Amino acid sequence: MQTPDIELRAVEIASLGERFSTLRLCEAPALASVRHSLEQYGQLTALTLFAPKTGLEIIDGFKRVRAARALGWPTLLARVDDLSPVDAKLRLCALHDRRGLTELEEAWLVRSLLRDDLLSQPDIARRMGRHRSWVWRRLMLVEALDPVVQVDVRLGLIAPRAAVAVSRLPRGNQQAAGAIVVRRGLTVRQTELLVDELFARTDPKERQALLALRLDGPAPAKTPGPRPTRAARNEADWM
Repeated sequence: MQTPDIELRAVEIASLGERFSTLRLCEAPALASVRHSLEQYGQLTALTLFAPKTGLEIIDGFKRVRAARALGWPTLLARVDDLSPVDAKLRLCALHDRRGLTELEEAWLVRSLLRDDLLSQPDIARRMGRHRSWVWRRLMLVEALDPVVQVDVRLGLIAPRAAVAVSRLPRGNQQAAGAIVVRRGLTVRQTELLVDELFARTDPKERQALLALRLDGPAPAKTPGPRPTRAARNEADWM
């Protein structure tokens, strides 16, 4: 990877490309927080860009750019790194080494390097400073997870860690499980318990019946006055 240029300059945000946005999550609460920060304190951190033949592309700073556009700002400060598209993706990973990408974002990045840039799994592992088994696990995660569930994650309807739990299920059960997570507003822990409960059903028909019950079953009826009940022992009981 080449030494990045550290000079900052003002760039027109309207023309910035976002081809790498498919590798990142941009959840509404985080975007609102960035917008509030821009309004209160101005821009505190420069964007990181690179310049392929098609024009300036964002490596890091998607939420800042989207928040600035919403505020009507014409420009932001940025550093432009002299990088190839592959090295730009590796730079994205390095920039978030401490803050950390989610497992799903790491998986999207690995898949992009493999499918779009035609790097081998050993080469990806070497360039990212990871073991080959780590690369394989991330690739299996994104390949196993239903695209509809991945869209729900991008929309902020399902937490990334909840999606990782759903990926353990057979593909045929994932959309229904994802719909339950969204409709019931399940936490990550509740999603993990749901997946465990589904795995306990070895018969596919029983598993489908449980999914249908959790998805479409009526809420428990409320009766007037107190009645004796067994105390919920865990989140599965509560659910």
